[in-house]
Amino acid sequence: MSGADWTYGAQHMWDNHKVATAEADEAVNDIDAVWFDPDPASRSNRSVRVIGYSHSRRAILTVILVHQGEETHYGANGWESNPADQRRYREAQ
Repeated sequence: MSGADWTYGAQHMWDNHKVATAEADEAVNDIDAVWFDPDPASRSNRSVRVIGYSHSRRAILTVILVHQGEETHYGANGWESNPADQRRYREAQ
């Protein structure tokens, strides 16, 4: 995936978690990223949880995407992963 459409989520993600869209895109594009589709916490079953590594931030990030179409996603949010998501990422390796 090249990158999510961050038109609606970029400012929210930055204001609340200080994560830049480039960092979130790195995590989403991590070859070892773990995808939960749908996100188990999703109420709509339209969102996807991606846990991946951002090299520029040097951290594992949890990124929430929303299906826009077959192969495209809106970027909704992202943050540094909590210990549970970090474990999910490491155990998948």
